[in-house]
Amino acid sequence: MPSAKIFWTKIDEAPALATYALLPVVQAYTKNTGIHIEIIDISLAGRIIALFPDNLSESQKQVDALTALGELTQSPDANIVKLPNISASIPQLQAAIKELQEQGYDIPDYPEEPKSDTEKALQLRFTKVLGSAVNPVLREGNSDRRAAASVKRFAQSNPHRMMKPWPDNGSLTRVAHMTEKDFYGNEKSKTLVDACVVSIEYADTAGVKTTLKSGLALQKSEVIDTSVMSVKALKAFYAKTINEAKNEGALLSLHLKATMMKISDPIMFGHAVSVYYGKALDKYTAELKEIGANINNGLADVEDKLDRLSADKRAQIQADIAAVYNEQPALAMVDSRRGVTNLHVPNNVIIDASMPNVVRDGGKMWNNDDELQDTIAMIPDRCYATMYYEIIEDCKIRGQLDPSTMGSVSNVGLMAQKAEEYGSHDKTFEAPGDGVIRVVDATGTSLLEQVVESGDIFRMCQAKDAPIQDWVKLAVTRARASGSPAIFWLDENRGHDAEIIKKVNLYLQNYDLSGLDLQILNPVNAMKFSLKRVRRGEDTISVTGNVLRDYLTDLFPILELGTSARMLSIVPLMKGGGLFETGAGGSAPKHVIQFLQEGHLRWDSLGEYCALVPSLEQIARTSGNAKATVLAETLDEAISTYLENAKSPSRKVNELDNRGSTFYLALYWARALAAQDKDAELKSRFVALSKELTKNETAIAGELLSAQGEAVDLGGYFKPDEAKTAAAMRPSQSLNHILESL
Repeated sequence: MPSAKIFWTKIDEAPALATYALLPVVQAYTKNTGIHIEIIDISLAGRIIALFPDNLSESQKQVDALTALGELTQSPDANIVKLPNISASIPQLQAAIKELQEQGYDIPDYPEEPKSDTEKALQLRFTKVLGSAVNPVLREGNSDRRAAASVKRFAQSNPHRMMKPWPDNGSLTRVAHMTEKDFYGNEKSKTLVDACVVSIEYADTAGVKTTLKSGLALQKSEVIDTSVMSVKALKAFYAKTINEAKNEGALLSLHLKATMMKISDPIMFGHAVSVYYGKALDKYTAELKEIGANINNGLADVEDKLDRLSADKRAQIQADIAAVYNEQPALAMVDSRRGVTNLHVPNNVIIDASMPNVVRDGGKMWNNDDELQDTIAMIPDRCYATMYYEIIEDCKIRGQLDPSTMGSVSNVGLMAQKAEEYGSHDKTFEAPGDGVIRVVDATGTSLLEQVVESGDIFRMCQAKDAPIQDWVKLAVTRARASGSPAIFWLDENRGHDAEIIKKVNLYLQNYDLSGLDLQILNPVNAMKFSLKRVRRGEDTISVTGNVLRDYLTDLFPILELGTSARMLSIVPLMKGGGLFETGAGGSAPKHVIQFLQEGHLRWDSLGEYCALVPSLEQIARTSGNAKATVLAETLDEAISTYLENAKSPSRKVNELDNRGSTFYLALYWARALAAQDKDAELKSRFVALSKELTKNETAIAGELLSAQGEAVDLGGYFKPDEAKTAAAMRPSQSLNHILESL
């Protein structure tokens, strides 16, 4: 019997907990089929531990699993099921370090303001786990993200109930963005004629040069960009918009992605904090510096460190901060009961999850009275703010979208080989002073350069040619397979996009395009085109770069399906293997908190269920394992039954949760395997299992429900205790015994 291996990633938060319930089912059902499941730890805690082998005992050490998995992506046999992981902000990193230290791991503190060379080296080491550290390593292919047909059918027949109407009497809600001197306005781009090695250097006004990065190897035909965000213009934009929100009586909200854009966006976030709370914070510059407060980590970092001051000084600062709220517009709230605002920490409001909710909630966010209120959504940079502006304006005119009738917007995303049009993290810098930042080759010739002022945010970006060719091919393939229009979301007036458009037009000539509708539209017009079709119930393929891939594959699925966790995400790796991504982890922290408090996990593992189908199909295709085909076909049937019978997790305690959902998936999968006639051995095996699960359904469901309603101790958040977590996620002894019998 041909054998093959699926690498299943161990990750973080809610999807990690759900794995404890799902993976035993998968392992039991694939036993003796030639299919083996190997768990590989790329969690935030696991990645931190792997950074410091010299500090740890042999029993504590972990291999650098992420690097190993990255190497695997170069194999045509790669078959990776990748669940959502934490893209860590500095506060999350610090919390994870603290937890590991409390568990006995000799992990050093993260040096926020390194002074010595040792501290600088330590900070550099930690950057390997900050932000979107996992995805650039594993995404060695472009993204094909869409709702499975069964999922879309169910969503239209059983529309989610979270959509709120847009008010008939008008809405104050709008997107506010900069109109000049942002990344969009300052971007310069070029396509390289030849391969070269470049450096990024800063030259001050006296011509004194400092190397910011060296030895960056670039490929022939690669697209490179530079851009700069003017901090003066950014702060002026914030001040203007804050004043407008106050005058208009709207909430003020900020929408960035300080996790993925781990250098630029925390700085932009910090400037919003400094402007909004400026009247209070500017008075205490010396004191805040003394206690090491970093406004890039939000107001919470200031408040958490005030206890380092005298009681009188602390009370004085707290009073001045409180007084700000009487003068400034009300902030959108993350948790009004605890006083957590939009500006509390940078990773609480993440644009790709927050902006869909603004649309879903009728243009509103939560205020301090725990009520929904119109908001002015600040998205400083115009590269994609205009796309969100357009959908908001469309809903203000035409009303809320209808999940029961709306079409789908799937995505083909350019992301292979670190195609990061938002700037690779190690090529993003805060300007040390006034001057120029240049990209120079080995001869000292300047390829691209930007005039900067002190504090401006400079970024350089790359997109290699081979991934772009593969992306165009995938777009044509999906357009042909689906019959839907494929729209390249590219703006000819933006430097980066202008270069990509040249390549798209060139590489489309390699294909027979007869009968296909392929267009290039800027994000505003692409959004208009897609919304018209969505409202008519028609499907459209968005073909985008990496950032829009991230944003759109949350925006439309949240509106269509209620959650982006239900999306099918297939990454055909360029070397022939497959990466099968599951869902999205934006809501994972809230789910864990509820589980810890109430013993109810509302995480929906449908993304994992769906991803396993093409993973099994790949095994069948590449190894000739016929059992994999049967397992894939019957799992697909089981998913349809699961949806038809409404076995998704409830949001409420003492109702069906993730563990119960996974049980029903297992039951329906067993029944489908028992009913099929393609494989007699599997049929015989699962006829018996199906009978046992059916006979014990009431008992199992009861055991799973009885485990809810009380607080749960997992022994850790970032690195939970294995035994405690397994016990919490597998509380049905009846189910456990039946699975073990396989």
